[in-house]
Amino acid sequence: MAVFKRGEVWWYKFYFAGRLIRETSKSTSKTVAKAAEQQRRRELEAGFHNISEVRQQRIRSLNEIIDEYLVGYRLRFRAARFAEYALGHVSRLLGTELTVDIDAASILGYQEDRLREGAAPKSVNEEVRFLLKMLGDPGEIVRAQLRKKKQLKLPVQNSIGKAFNDAETESLCTQARKSKSPHIYTAFMLARNAALRDGEIKTLTWGQIDLNSRFLRVGRAKTDAGEGRTVPFNSELYDALVLYRAWYEERFEKIQDEWYLFAFGRPMPADPTRHVTSLKTAWKSVRDNANVKGRWHDNRHTLITELAESGAGDETIMQIAGHVSRQMLRHYSHIRMNAKRDALDAALAQRGKHPENG
Repeated sequence: MAVFKRGEVWWYKFYFAGRLIRETSKSTSKTVAKAAEQQRRRELEAGFHNISEVRQQRIRSLNEIIDEYLVGYRLRFRAARFAEYALGHVSRLLGTELTVDIDAASILGYQEDRLREGAAPKSVNEEVRFLLKMLGDPGEIVRAQLRKKKQLKLPVQNSIGKAFNDAETESLCTQARKSKSPHIYTAFMLARNAALRDGEIKTLTWGQIDLNSRFLRVGRAKTDAGEGRTVPFNSELYDALVLYRAWYEERFEKIQDEWYLFAFGRPMPADPTRHVTSLKTAWKSVRDNANVKGRWHDNRHTLITELAESGAGDETIMQIAGHVSRQMLRHYSHIRMNAKRDALDAALAQRGKHPENG
């Protein structure tokens, strides 16, 4: 038995099945720390002996299990991008935990942590699904416990988002131009005119931008369908990128292909080899000043809606935007039908005004 003090709090450490367990008792009492260590030993032993055929799996870190799971997943499935994306969040928040410690309370805590980060409930549900499936039989036990209490899945809204109208777009554009953030206007243009997702924008490098040929190539994306797609520039996006490149060259004296467009650093970009971690603060300021309600992702949704209204087919929309859910495609099909109907009604109204019919 070994307990030691760090500051005012007592910790304990011991070896279990060849692994060092070092954790805080979260108490200023040495007696409580000793009791906590004993309790922890009992928990590990109970988990160790719970399912004999998976003992070694139960005392490994979650990161080890994730790495092995993804190796097998890539062999079985061509499209592994979403699994990597989902388990990347699991690894970040729970990766150092032993698999024996992943229980219903861990899953509920994970859900809350991801919601606090602003993750969509649908995404969190997918991440939990991958996690529990990866854990095998112990994961099925946790799944059953959560399902019984109706806590397995977070409620998901049926709404696929909103499309900003012309006035809202103009107001957002004006406020983005005025923003103190050196990134937000160009990032807004990429979302609004190229339908790039937040992660695709933040990780964009200059090597993916071709100003001469006026197109960009998407790098790491949320799905395989989104990765590597090319998106041409309209005039608004092209002008924004030209101005931003001039500012960037003045800021860093040169540009290298591997450097990120939106360099890390606050209040001003300082390290182009690292990308900005978030655009949320600047976006919130722009949105509030524009007196417009909506998510950052709604800029992408607005462009896709406009493409559908213009009569663009599903394949064209997906070539520009990458993966689009079936629910969204059904929504856009409805939009296209309305646009066609409006066009036909307008033609009929114009026919009625023709002098020959007067």
